[in-house]
Amino acid sequence: MADSPVELPSRLAILPFRNKVLLPGAIVRIRCTNPSSVKLVEQELWQKVEKGLIGVLPVRDSEATAVGSLLSPGVGSDSGEGGSKAGGSAGESSRQDTKNGKEPIHWHSKGVAARALHLSRGVEKPSGRVTYIVVLEGLCRFNVQELSARGPYHVARVSRLDMTKTELEQAEQDPDLIALSRQFKATSMELISVLEQKQKTVGRTKVLLDTVPVYRLADIFVASFEMSFEEQLSMLDSVDLKVRLSKATELVDRHLQSILVAEKITQKVEGQLSKSQKEFLLRQQMRAIKEELGDNDDDEDDVAALERKMQNAGMPANIWKHAQREMRRLRKMQPQQPGYSSSRAYLELLADLPWQKVSEERELDLRAAKESLDQDHYGLTKVKQRIIEYLAVRKLKPDARGPVLCFVGPPGVGKTSLASSIAKALNRKFIRISLGGVKDEADIRGHRRTYIGSMPGRLIDGLKRVSVSNPVILLDEIDKTGSDVRGDPASALLEVLDPEQNKAFNDHYLNVPFDLSKVIFVATANRMQPIPPPLLDRMEVIELPGYTPEEKLKIAMKHLIPRVLEQHGLSMTNLQIPEAMVKLIIERYTREAGVRNLERNLAALARAAAVKVAEQVKTLRLGKEIQPITTALLDSRLADGGEVEMEVIPMEHDISNTYENPSPMIVDEAMVEKVLGPPRFDDREAEDRVASPGVSVGLVWTSVGGEVQFVEATAMVGKGDLHLTGQLGDVIKESAQLALTWVRARAADLNLSPTSDINLLESRDIHIHFPAGAVPKDGPSAGVTLVTALVSLFSNRKVRADTAMTGEMTLRGLVLPVGGVKDKVLAAHRYGIKRVILPERNLKDLSEVPSPILSGMEILLVKRIEEVLDHAFEGGCPLRSRSKL
Repeated sequence: MADSPVELPSRLAILPFRNKVLLPGAIVRIRCTNPSSVKLVEQELWQKVEKGLIGVLPVRDSEATAVGSLLSPGVGSDSGEGGSKAGGSAGESSRQDTKNGKEPIHWHSKGVAARALHLSRGVEKPSGRVTYIVVLEGLCRFNVQELSARGPYHVARVSRLDMTKTELEQAEQDPDLIALSRQFKATSMELISVLEQKQKTVGRTKVLLDTVPVYRLADIFVASFEMSFEEQLSMLDSVDLKVRLSKATELVDRHLQSILVAEKITQKVEGQLSKSQKEFLLRQQMRAIKEELGDNDDDEDDVAALERKMQNAGMPANIWKHAQREMRRLRKMQPQQPGYSSSRAYLELLADLPWQKVSEERELDLRAAKESLDQDHYGLTKVKQRIIEYLAVRKLKPDARGPVLCFVGPPGVGKTSLASSIAKALNRKFIRISLGGVKDEADIRGHRRTYIGSMPGRLIDGLKRVSVSNPVILLDEIDKTGSDVRGDPASALLEVLDPEQNKAFNDHYLNVPFDLSKVIFVATANRMQPIPPPLLDRMEVIELPGYTPEEKLKIAMKHLIPRVLEQHGLSMTNLQIPEAMVKLIIERYTREAGVRNLERNLAALARAAAVKVAEQVKTLRLGKEIQPITTALLDSRLADGGEVEMEVIPMEHDISNTYENPSPMIVDEAMVEKVLGPPRFDDREAEDRVASPGVSVGLVWTSVGGEVQFVEATAMVGKGDLHLTGQLGDVIKESAQLALTWVRARAADLNLSPTSDINLLESRDIHIHFPAGAVPKDGPSAGVTLVTALVSLFSNRKVRADTAMTGEMTLRGLVLPVGGVKDKVLAAHRYGIKRVILPERNLKDLSEVPSPILSGMEILLVKRIEEVLDHAFEGGCPLRSRSKL
């Protein structure tokens, strides 16, 4: 175990170490930048051929001035400015006052002699400062006897503290030292065995245990550990071999125990890691690998965020399993693969759908809901009552299924806005899906994911947008869906609108069931005929007939005029439209079931008023006393970019009022005619049209409400043929043929021919025309009107101009009931007709007609054609024979 000791000179140049200790046997690399340290290295090491020894002395960080920096772990740094001469006592730091009065430096009384293993010189640019990099090896301990300054650095008179060779040989025979050495080696070997499992470089450390003396091993081992400055000083101060080995064994054992405890904690934590945590660790490693490969575009972060979003979506258990399978499939794919984007878009849809989220409905207050509906809509009592009934059921049974309502009526009566009012009254989100012209079933059920560019249906997409599962969904224009080779949307709606099926609605793109039972569906249509019967059977049909003139007047004054004024930037102080003028517009300029044309005409008046108001804008002009500033000095300063000081001078003019506020513009009849043109309709139209025989007035129902239909018949020389014009359908053509047959069969009874043997059509043709030839017409309700026109033609008698009629007829002369009675009566009222002939079996439908309308009209109920003719002609229609077939 013997090792030749180092010959220590009596004086050593001192290199201060800030907050660090160099122990014998340890190797440290430092960079010297301080002028004093650079001078020391240059004179003591660089300029000498045979490199001598220098002393490394620790100094305290609290008082020392840094002159170097650590270059690697375990590396010390040179520090300290010029010091003063002082003496030191063993084991204590001695306080030296600097010559120039700076803060004192705390020098430790013991240090280590070191030799330079490597030395390199450098020059910093552009300052030209010289620096040295020195690799030092600690050799032996020394005690400072005297510390003095030699130029910029310090020199110490030192004495050796380590044992001589003879003393070491004697100490090695000490049984206590032998026991301590064995204990130290055993502990060190155990530490090396633990470290071998983590590091492959500890094999060289094993060699040291067999070749290096134990008293040097203690310093070498301890120097490689992380320990405090005080512990390092304590190890440096341990001159006695027993004390040194005892402390070294303690430090090695403490380091070993810390490693074992850390491994135990790691194993325990790893054993408790769940599957998801292990997957997370693996993903982090995979992410690090991708970063090294340059193949990281933050997709992993996005996928993890998507998975968290899916976990918070509240999916049912079976759908969550399906989503997890899709997520695992997505993780195995690269972003560059073709199916990655479609798979990710599908998972994002699953995460965005409101599986459990619903709108928080306020406490149901039926009175407040009724007030809300009345505020948004005038009239429509039947519809409002149905909505209040649903709210009452919801109040008693909160989990009641949503109704499927279908509003049928002409345009402009408020079907779509009524649906939004329902959502407002229920405090629910509102979705409008327009079905007009839709021919593809995929618009309802979505595309299958196998197709390129596939997407969910409009229902699922709408639910994704509003993010709640209980909105009010409006299926607008449900009667205008079509069908072709891509499927039938109306048939796809059967599942949507069936309360027994829509709780598990299956969208082709989604491919998992979605609950639509919480949704309130509202459909709108202009006509019921195009709607397939199975679909119509699933909806509760509520008819919205046209408004009466009185209702239109109130709607205009309460809703339309305020809205029109707001849209055109006007107010009641700018424009006033009296009720009389609104009534004039309703009667002379609009004949419609709704109020859209009425609103357009009111908007035309508002635009005309806006032009006049805008022309009254006052332009602000400079007064005579305000002179323009055009001085040469100001121009030059502005040209030079200089700052100009400005003084604010109060103006004597009041410019707060930009617009004049004259008296409001009041609409009168002259302004109406100037803006809207001459009246389009008058009360004499029917009278003018029936001024000659062969013309009768009928009532028909169209998709835009009830209309008055004139039927014109004329005779001419021919072969007994019947000509029909006016874009007629098959049903109305058959009705015309039926009417002609009945008239020919009853010609004698109607005094149209002397005997029944005479042919009315002999040598003449009959032409029947339905005016407005560009408008398609069909239906059976014109039967009685056709008979009246033919009887008027053959009898050469005019039909009463104040009488209109509707009803289907049979070959035996019976009058059958028809639909759309309220719309037809309202149409007759709009035209100024006072008498309406209706089938007797339509008496029940008159309850829907407003009482003010009925009170101003004469309703004539009939069972047979003869009664129709009796009411249609002035003075009745005398029959030759009262016998009825």
